[in-house]
Amino acid sequence: MDRRRLLLVVAAVIAALGVGLVFVFARGAESRAAEKYQTTNIVTVAAGKTVLPGESIKSALDTGKLAETAVPQGQVLDNALRQADLGDLDGKVALTTIYSGEQLLSTKFGGVGDPVDVASLPLPTGMIAKPESFDLPVGSFIEPGSQLAVFLTVNPSTPTCLLIDRVTVISKGAQTETTVAENGEAAAEKAPALHLAVTQEQFEWLQDGRERGQLSVALLNAESEVQLDKTGPCATIRDSE
Repeated sequence: MDRRRLLLVVAAVIAALGVGLVFVFARGAESRAAEKYQTTNIVTVAAGKTVLPGESIKSALDTGKLAETAVPQGQVLDNALRQADLGDLDGKVALTTIYSGEQLLSTKFGGVGDPVDVASLPLPTGMIAKPESFDLPVGSFIEPGSQLAVFLTVNPSTPTCLLIDRVTVISKGAQTETTVAENGEAAAEKAPALHLAVTQEQFEWLQDGRERGQLSVALLNAESEVQLDKTGPCATIRDSE
């Protein structure tokens, strides 16, 4: 009789354990289903688009490269950005290439002093990347992909000449920090550095021009017409061996 009772107690305990395991499995399945089907809206790179190194968040937004996408909660990456977070990236640029469909991560954007992944810049075949800083106005429209003409002014008494008729911007650094004058007021901001796609000859011309005077640029479009000077300091630089 005692043996029968013992067997009944053991059977009851096993049954209770079985019910508990079924309950735990059901709760786990419910949690997994919630992760699979419940979504969170985050910002991704739009289909068919690519955010280039050095491209500002503003440029990416203005050119339609970003989209708000519903992503299953279990697939949302750490540091993924929501639409409301984009304002925190004002003045920052992409530090590496971000491809179509990728989630936008705060760690892939940076500002002053952060290294841009130059190795992944979209350099045309046979060209090299040259960093240059020009006296650009704050809020300049120059962005990656812009076409520029480079001018040289040796001194105020010498006419400005055209050194290079067209180069392409492949990245744009973040705006440098605002300096503070002695009276405590904000002084002029320094323009961001640009990476230009140039030939070796153009690289040398820019170096020579920088030593002779002040370089400046003009923004071009496909229809812009500029003419290289045949005489003067710019011609001398280009004709030098």
